[in-house]
Amino acid sequence: MIVFFIRRLGQSLLVLLIVGLVAFSMFRFVGDPINNMLGQERTQADVDRMRVELGLDRAILTQYGIFLKKAVQGDFGVSYRQGRPVIEVLAERAPATLELALVSGALALFFGIVFGMYTAIKRDSFIAKSIMTASLIGVSLPTFLIGIALINIFAVKLELLPSFGRGETVKIGGWTTGFLTRSGLIALILPSITLGLYQMTLIMRLVRAEMLEVLRQDYIRFAWARGLKERSINFNHALRNTLVPVITVTGLQLGSIIAFAIITETVFQWPGMGLLFVNAIQFVDIPVMAAYLMLISLVFVTINLLVDMLYFAVDPRLRVSGGKG
Repeated sequence: MIVFFIRRLGQSLLVLLIVGLVAFSMFRFVGDPINNMLGQERTQADVDRMRVELGLDRAILTQYGIFLKKAVQGDFGVSYRQGRPVIEVLAERAPATLELALVSGALALFFGIVFGMYTAIKRDSFIAKSIMTASLIGVSLPTFLIGIALINIFAVKLELLPSFGRGETVKIGGWTTGFLTRSGLIALILPSITLGLYQMTLIMRLVRAEMLEVLRQDYIRFAWARGLKERSINFNHALRNTLVPVITVTGLQLGSIIAFAIITETVFQWPGMGLLFVNAIQFVDIPVMAAYLMLISLVFVTINLLVDMLYFAVDPRLRVSGGKG
């Protein structure tokens, strides 16, 4: 188990370094930040001086090495646009994104498992077929179109929910939360549904497919023959053995919620890290883009590592094989 963890951790660090290098190399194709920072009356001397001050005159590998060295110390540089440390800018936007991702992930996981189990157990019922038909919306329609449709229905026509913003927030220490205010909770409804709908339908279909496969196994028939209760068979036997492949996809999807929050935050003008990243691209704010991409990579790598560890907790066969290894 320890050897497995160390090996996975080393692979995760290598992935982080490669992803960061690729992203850092692509920044030079986004644009030149000097053109945005200096006015139209700039001179070539001003451009050269600013390029040297920002370190943009150095090779990509050198820039990336300096960035990593400072990042380990918690210094991600200064935002070209705001003139403030990037870590402060991200810390201000992180609560909005994390709360949106938390609510979206909880909704996707809960309803995905519940609907997946129901459509597998009651697969011939009218409700189950209706749920499967409706799930095609979440799979086929793009996120931004779902968001616009929800805004048009619930904000414009029905005037029940806000169409943009985070609502009123409360600051607790260095964390701003909308969970403690009515407007903050209401503002979460449309963005969280938009962001979590695709993940929910994917989890639901995966749970349904895996559970249908498990319900056909011999040990399930043996459990019925023993006279066990239906609830015990569905939850203690079928669902438990369904969770192993579900954990993999669910973990990756929950990680992608934070990464793909860019679209949802743009549609709803949600003041999170995704909207910050979009603005950083427009302004060619390289420190903000680099810090954001490294953060997203860290989230994915961490979730992958946790998923691998959860295998040992869910499937006893992996613990036995891991112990022998």
